[in-house]
Amino acid sequence: MTQKQPNGYLTLPPTGIGPGVLVLHAWWGLNDTIKAFCTRLAEAGFVVFAPDLYHGRVASTIPDAEALVNALDANHLQAKAEILDATRFLLEQVEQPGRGTAVIGFSLGAYYALNLAAADPEHIQSVILFYGVGDADFSRSNAAYLGHFAENDAYESLENVEWLQESLKNAGRPATFHTYPGTGHWFFEPDRADAYNQAAADLAWERTLAFLKRSVTT
Repeated sequence: MTQKQPNGYLTLPPTGIGPGVLVLHAWWGLNDTIKAFCTRLAEAGFVVFAPDLYHGRVASTIPDAEALVNALDANHLQAKAEILDATRFLLEQVEQPGRGTAVIGFSLGAYYALNLAAADPEHIQSVILFYGVGDADFSRSNAAYLGHFAENDAYESLENVEWLQESLKNAGRPATFHTYPGTGHWFFEPDRADAYNQAAADLAWERTLAFLKRSVTT
């Protein structure tokens, strides 16, 4: 039976078919920046779904984002269940469900992306992280990992990034992490004028697209 679309944003490539990419938003919520990123991925040939973990709420200021993420953290088991539900929905939309799916997580979403790869190793083949880390049983994962991190990040220390890379290595998972000089948190998001770095964002996009084409289209 076809699953009803969960709360979120679905966008299809021009052909209507392609491999699947799940996008997990940052603490701002499912805002226009995340939707534009999903559309860009779809234009590159992917079926993309971004679940709305805040159910319609979006933050534009840090205090508002902190309030939303605190509420989500208090109900993190439901959030993880919703992400699994979103993954199942995405798999129904893709051309070859058995080929594997990618998940991309921004900041807050990176934590949930890492958890998803361990919780659903059968389907999650690739994980892409934007300036966020987290813990999980990485030995359960079958995914390859790509990470984009800021050199000067008040929210995610380089020590945490190094710890994650070493943990993935110890679990036998292939992981390529990039640190972008002169950048801070949110450097990929054009609506964060105080942090956006176009050169770094363009390079991160190129690396993301190349990684996806290697890992979920071959």
